[in-house]
Amino acid sequence: MPFLPDQAYEHIARAFENGRLAHALLISGPRDSGKSQLAAKISWLLQGNNASGTDLFGDPIVSDPLPLEEQECDAVQVLRPEKKSRIIDVDSIREAENRLHMAVAHGTWKIVVIVDCDRMNQQSQNAFLKTLEEPPNNTLLMLLTAQPQALLPTILSRCVQLPLMGKTDYRADGGEALIETMNHVASASFGTPWGALTIKNCFAEVLDQRKKELESEEDATHSSEKKKYAQTTDGAWLKEREEFHEAAKRSAYLGERSRFFDIMMAWMADALRCKAGAPCEDFPEVASLIAKLGESESTASLLRRVQALEDLRATLETNASEQLALECGFLKAFG
Repeated sequence: MPFLPDQAYEHIARAFENGRLAHALLISGPRDSGKSQLAAKISWLLQGNNASGTDLFGDPIVSDPLPLEEQECDAVQVLRPEKKSRIIDVDSIREAENRLHMAVAHGTWKIVVIVDCDRMNQQSQNAFLKTLEEPPNNTLLMLLTAQPQALLPTILSRCVQLPLMGKTDYRADGGEALIETMNHVASASFGTPWGALTIKNCFAEVLDQRKKELESEEDATHSSEKKKYAQTTDGAWLKEREEFHEAAKRSAYLGERSRFFDIMMAWMADALRCKAGAPCEDFPEVASLIAKLGESESTASLLRRVQALEDLRATLETNASEQLALECGFLKAFG
């Protein structure tokens, strides 16, 4: 059952107070569901920073936790998919494991937070299993993801799962156009090559627009850095920052591409719900349209289309040509 972030924190705080805190937590939920904020709050608790004295009435003064990035230290590690490939590679996992075995002050908790842990490739996940199976004393591993299904079953089975409630705004930042295109195709030409390529063209257009917007934002930040530090630091550091911002552009682009896939998957999930006689959860405003589509599609056909979308998403994680993969994938999913 999904939790609100505060409910999940209360469960963890009680377990910690009673000496029954699990060594690995899988915190899952859609974007903006509060995964990072919850992890920061738990980390803050384990570091003993949740209270700092009492007020005039004797009640504890609770300090707000710092963001994860600001909590990083010898005892707290935060791993993210920051490289251009947006993959958390095996070297990053092994480095984190080595740091876990370094000495820290007695009684200090060692914490590793892996943000977007679904970006670990299979080699990374297999390497991480060793730490999950035999973590050092006073160690907490927190895995954050919107796609827990992308993790190995062996990892899932070794974590206490904390799914968070959340409602993704599918219509934000280009999503509205993609949804309207899917609605239009559903009413006129779903299951035809023309309909499939119409959705594909819209997907490519909104993704390209978001790419330009994200690159512009990152370039502005980089330009500001260069102006601020050009006279006070060496060229090597500036080169590193240039590489960092290029990787950030790629990472943001891949994140948006994944979000647009989530929109299409949610739309298809509503079609499956209607087919099964259940109400639409994500797009109730077009329930009658989606239900009518369900009348012309079998459950097996809808499931094949969903699988085709998943296969396309997986193909795009390889070195395949993006343009060719999109055309073939959309024809399989919607043609």
